[in-house]
Amino acid sequence: MTDTPWDGDAASLVDAFRAGERSPVEELEATLAAIESTDLNCFSLVDADRARTAARSADPSKPFGGVPSGIKELEPVAGWPFTEASLVFRDRVATYTSTVVDRLLDAGGAVPVGQTTASEFGGLNVSVTKLNGVTHNPWQQGRTVGGSSGGSAAAVSGGLLTLATGGDGGGSIRIPAGYTGLLGMKGTFGRIPRGPHAFMRPNTVVLGNLARSVRDAARYFDVCGGYHGTDPSSLPKHPSFEAGLGTHDLAGKRVAIIPDLGGVTLEPGVEARLREEADALIAETGMVRVDLTIDLPNLAAQWMMGNLATLLADLGDRWPRCAPEMTPEVAAGLYMSQSLYNLRTAAVAESLRVQANEVMAVAFDDVDFVIAATNPGPAFPAEAAMSSSEANFIDWAKSSPLATYAFRSILFGTRLTSVVVPKLPSALMDRAAPHARELLNMGGLTIISNIYGNPAVSIPAGTVDGLPVGMQVLTRHHADELLFDVALAVERERPWPMVAPGAVHSSTGKASARAH
Repeated sequence: MTDTPWDGDAASLVDAFRAGERSPVEELEATLAAIESTDLNCFSLVDADRARTAARSADPSKPFGGVPSGIKELEPVAGWPFTEASLVFRDRVATYTSTVVDRLLDAGGAVPVGQTTASEFGGLNVSVTKLNGVTHNPWQQGRTVGGSSGGSAAAVSGGLLTLATGGDGGGSIRIPAGYTGLLGMKGTFGRIPRGPHAFMRPNTVVLGNLARSVRDAARYFDVCGGYHGTDPSSLPKHPSFEAGLGTHDLAGKRVAIIPDLGGVTLEPGVEARLREEADALIAETGMVRVDLTIDLPNLAAQWMMGNLATLLADLGDRWPRCAPEMTPEVAAGLYMSQSLYNLRTAAVAESLRVQANEVMAVAFDDVDFVIAATNPGPAFPAEAAMSSSEANFIDWAKSSPLATYAFRSILFGTRLTSVVVPKLPSALMDRAAPHARELLNMGGLTIISNIYGNPAVSIPAGTVDGLPVGMQVLTRHHADELLFDVALAVERERPWPMVAPGAVHSSTGKASARAH
């Protein structure tokens, strides 16, 4: 009888099922027991009855046949709560299942265990909400997992299960992967369909998973990828990422190392760790280093506002009455967007996006890969509501009822004034841009690949101060298979621990982290 969950990757667990070394039912029971005993707070729902039914009829001949899997709570599953991690929708139940989950469970054969925690509406890169409380990092209790796919990262890294879904609209797969020592692949925009009922704008969100190994991520893309009519932006199915692993010659590929991509300030030790890892990768693969400067426009405010337009549509006539139930940072962002976003602001935002696209296109004419940090530092305190520790105007706005009232009054005045002076919001954002960069310091490293739509992957790169850091590798559109092989090169030469050292279910037989 299996006492603890599998501490290898999902692919090897399927192999064990096929060989008769374990059974899906045994693995599920070990998983449920581990979830019951953990203090990571990474599940918002556990559906043991449904999981047991699925495990009993599991087909291990399928790619993930019998593998217990977590579903990020922002993905609808018929019959499960569809809260979007918010008190606003705490009583809502999904009436349909998303395409990606359908594929994972049907063609993939995975066993749905429950919902993993996320940041509210996926809007913040932290792992704390009013609805679910604080999710903790398996590498160190009291440290964040990041967001928005924080619960999935905690569950996989924490040894509870081998597979969990994720989504990435500004770094929400790569950021938590970087904080927890996992592989986080963001494919080319449209690689995995987002339907049904997915908003089209701002064309930045992609779907994926949090993975312990490269082959797990590649297999997930094979199972879940491919065109679907409910998402007209989805791409045709790739022949097979997993079958192609290791078949691409990286020798001679040009690579630029830009640790602080986008001008983000890195914490001590991160750049040195990243450069050491990148240098080793270049030496092992025969890639050629190229000096390159990428001067990106500051898109932080425009990116945020573009995303919040869909949130307003989601909330409908509940807004603004529901504001007190929301995370203060999300509510404040929505108030700001209502006051500052007008036709002229939209024009400026679109102009900046075109500029960013052109900068990235020129960069990928000169190089095949760009290597950057995934996060500016190792995991910050789990209770933090923002990725930046610097005091900011949102901290002031939520400090007291009077400050909140003053904040909203200022924004209302700005909104009225902008009717007469339409350039005012853009001017204010230009003035605030340096502060916005600090406010969204972490997402500044990852957002550009969502704006431009190119694939990017966070690869475990050892530790700083005992906590994981990620090496982010970017490439041009539709070259996802090259990123899988770059990650595979690292995995083969310097394998990372599949489960966080010190986690209850961590293995003593896995490779140790490359600590510095």
